[in-house]
Amino acid sequence: MRGILASSIGVTCAAALALPLAPPAAASAGSGVPVAGVATRTAETADARVDVPGSTQSLPLRPLTHDRASGAVLGLTPRTVRTFSLLGVVWDDPSAGLHGRVQVRTRVAGTGEWSDWQDVETHYTEHGADPESPEAASGQVRGATAPLWVGESDGVEVRVLPETGAGGAAERGAPEPQGDVDPVDVASGEASALPAGLRLDLVDPGEEGAEVAEGAGTEGGEVPRTGVMTAAAKAASAANSALVPLGAVEIPSLTAEETREELTALRGADLTEQQQAKPYIGPRPAIVTRAGWGADESLREKSFVYTSKVKAAFVHHTASGNNYSCSQAPSLIRGFYRYHTRSLGWRDIGYNFLVDKCGRIYEGRAGGVANPVKGAHTMGFNTNTTGIAVIGSYGSKKPSSKAVKAVARLTAWKLGLHGMNPKKKTSLTSGGGNLYAKGKKVKMKVISGHRDGFNTSCPGGKLYKKLSSVRSKAATYQGR
Repeated sequence: MRGILASSIGVTCAAALALPLAPPAAASAGSGVPVAGVATRTAETADARVDVPGSTQSLPLRPLTHDRASGAVLGLTPRTVRTFSLLGVVWDDPSAGLHGRVQVRTRVAGTGEWSDWQDVETHYTEHGADPESPEAASGQVRGATAPLWVGESDGVEVRVLPETGAGGAAERGAPEPQGDVDPVDVASGEASALPAGLRLDLVDPGEEGAEVAEGAGTEGGEVPRTGVMTAAAKAASAANSALVPLGAVEIPSLTAEETREELTALRGADLTEQQQAKPYIGPRPAIVTRAGWGADESLREKSFVYTSKVKAAFVHHTASGNNYSCSQAPSLIRGFYRYHTRSLGWRDIGYNFLVDKCGRIYEGRAGGVANPVKGAHTMGFNTNTTGIAVIGSYGSKKPSSKAVKAVARLTAWKLGLHGMNPKKKTSLTSGGGNLYAKGKKVKMKVISGHRDGFNTSCPGGKLYKKLSSVRSKAATYQGR
């Protein structure tokens, strides 16, 4: 696993647990690389500096065919491109949905073999920041499909078919692209269902994250942050500083007894006598740090946003496909990270944690794994929650038992830091979404699926059915 190198310097877990080091305050002059969070989104320009790991190619989609019943079919004819491993379709307005079907096929680098056509999950923006939040209102955010992992490829073809009514072309079967047509002809069709500014982003996740010297990007050792944490959350924050030494690529696991002793030592005054005798917290699992999976810290914004505590965990799937090996998981996460920040315009990767199909747990959004970091994973319910994404697509495929166990272990520890019972319900206040109006108080299971807070298929039916087992296992790990 090339991304997990003990020699990695940079923003590491220890600091990434209590106060992760921030990226350099500005890019070098003339580099063409924007400061994180202020970037121009022209990908070819943004990735002009060769020493930045990874890259993003951005290719505008053009009319391919025109059908009076379905309007224009947009896309790209087969072409050779720079090597990439992950792709997604992006558009200008994050509030606009893509009402249609996105299909791609790619050419394997080195063999020249083309894949079959694959569908790309079009509903993804609901993973984002809450409406009207500073992150959502930054002016940088884009609409997008889910990212699709295709492995190392050097050729691509894509087609986007508008949604049609009964008897439309999309229902009769996708028309084969027949080459470019005159844009004037397309204008007379019914292509308005597709959002403006459609483009295909091709992501090369790179081999490892950028190396950042200790203390780089900080002023007086302080990192800007927003949000007010409760006493319990502050205690959880204090736990970060003792987890691992600077430069570590993994937070080691602890036994149940060691974890409870650590919690009692940190929060003794805040615990009841019964809790002091037996704190309800699961054993801390091993967690691969951002340094471990090779995060390029210059891509994210350097400040961190916290909520008061963690009252619930939302489980997701990345909808990126299941055709990956566990040794490739760090590459996938680097791809998600670049896609979220460079293509979608988010401040950082959206999820707080990720889990691969071998059950390995990874740190997601920066700010400290024990801290109540505000993510961008469940639109409307990012406050006082944590987002855990299982890497893969689980609508028709069952998640591995190792991944399910890892989610249970992670939630038992993370929720236990904040005194939450995985079998219970809690009250959350909606930040706005398509199920609950902004400000509405909602009773939610402490371990919920994304679809419980937003009208979406995430985390896939097969993974969603496993959440009952996750709750029971997490409670058992907590000693309940």
